[in-house]
Amino acid sequence: MDGSIRLSPQERKLLLHEVRRGTNPDIRLRAHILLLLHQQLPWTMIVAVLFTSAATINRWRRRYLHGGLAAILQTKPPRPRRWSCFLALVLHWVTLRSPRDFGFFRSRWTCATVVALLDHDDGIRPSRETVRRWLHQGGLVWRRPRPVPGPKDPHYAQKLRTIRALLRDLPPDQVAFFMDEVDINTNPKIGAMWMQRGQQAVVQTPGINTKRYLAGSMHWRTGELILSEPGCQRNADLFLRHLDDLRRRFRRYRRIHVICDNAIFHRPERCRKVREYLAQWGDRIVLHFLPTYAPETNPIERVWWHLHEEITRNHRCRDIEELLDLIFDWSATKRRFAIETSVYDSRTAA
Repeated sequence: MDGSIRLSPQERKLLLHEVRRGTNPDIRLRAHILLLLHQQLPWTMIVAVLFTSAATINRWRRRYLHGGLAAILQTKPPRPRRWSCFLALVLHWVTLRSPRDFGFFRSRWTCATVVALLDHDDGIRPSRETVRRWLHQGGLVWRRPRPVPGPKDPHYAQKLRTIRALLRDLPPDQVAFFMDEVDINTNPKIGAMWMQRGQQAVVQTPGINTKRYLAGSMHWRTGELILSEPGCQRNADLFLRHLDDLRRRFRRYRRIHVICDNAIFHRPERCRKVREYLAQWGDRIVLHFLPTYAPETNPIERVWWHLHEEITRNHRCRDIEELLDLIFDWSATKRRFAIETSVYDSRTAA
């Protein structure tokens, strides 16, 4: 039996267009089979060239002989979407509700949780991959959320106006600092890094974590960073040692304004040691407090971000002393930082 076919010039042109520019791979394969049959090539060669089977070649040859090119170029009708009416319901659950609202002991949704809820409430059980496709169709992606402070200080605007006025009208014989503490760990913070494709780099950890706390201040006018000797605890003793460092180092200024957060050991009304310290040195050290739950109002937070990005992420220091030496060398090299915030008018900052 002659297994070849005869194509008209117009049919050959249409099939060549499908092979060269078609976007449907199924139709492209059928067109390629018919063109090679038209060239009277042996079926064994077509099987080898197109990585197909003789049954597939025969099926599309017979389709062409009985229905012409229309039977070859037609596409399958789209499959009806099963359970598509549940897509909006699932999106509502995942975006606006919590699994705990439905009696689950979970804080976030998974595809398996959605399947279990659909099975319980509606008597249907799509696969987890089907639910995953629904979520992608709804524009959802699986990624880490960004943490933001929940409560808002009711006196946020008033406190910010007070600090802005202080910085704007600061006399030449007075100086202002933004102050905060940062914790340093021998267990490195893990961050992205370059590595071989298909291989995951490793960052060795010491096993037993050692922690120290650094108190630091950022000079408002110059961006200079002042670090004190680290402590084993984040408490009033660490805070007061840092105030002593500022007082001795900036003796030329009549008054030092320290702007800090609302930690208990910063507030004189809640900490006896701070209250006694200010009773002695209150003529030179003045404390100002930022709005609560508002880390964006403290520019030194960006300095700590640079510290972690450049030093502590993926570090390979063997002990806490080596890590602290590296941090102090880093701060001595940097010396001055830009005021990276839009909360304050930074025209006076270097």
